[in-house]
Amino acid sequence: MHNRVMESGGSGEELVVAFEQLVRYVRQVSTAGGLSPAASSVLSRLGREGPQRVTELARAEGVSQPGMTQLVTRMERDGLVRRIASTDDRRGVLVEATDAGADVVGQRHAERAEALRELMDRLDPQERSAVLIALPALARSVQAHTSK
Repeated sequence: MHNRVMESGGSGEELVVAFEQLVRYVRQVSTAGGLSPAASSVLSRLGREGPQRVTELARAEGVSQPGMTQLVTRMERDGLVRRIASTDDRRGVLVEATDAGADVVGQRHAERAEALRELMDRLDPQERSAVLIALPALARSVQAHTSK
């Protein structure tokens, strides 16, 4: 596939289809906690980046503040997150993952890692090597692009 994508004039349509299939597969195998994609994304973000304001979460996730407030309220009710006072601004409120929320994130990561390991095991050594080089490079590119 690598050569076909590169020979297609750079349109990358095959790469997009492959990426979408991979994302869909990873989402399907991540069932711990029974989370929606939005809740999973917020919980993962809180696990990676630590406590955040609802406004920061809404902006980062590309949703409205009222929508994020509703999501956080549901997740709080489910025991996955809690609201805490900001140490920087006494009026400010932050959202942080609870231990139960962190456990769900850990379980989902383990499910995804196992699914990806199984997929990688099906590749020949050259394909496996290419993936191990390409995916971290793409992740670095995303990180550089989003931290501007």
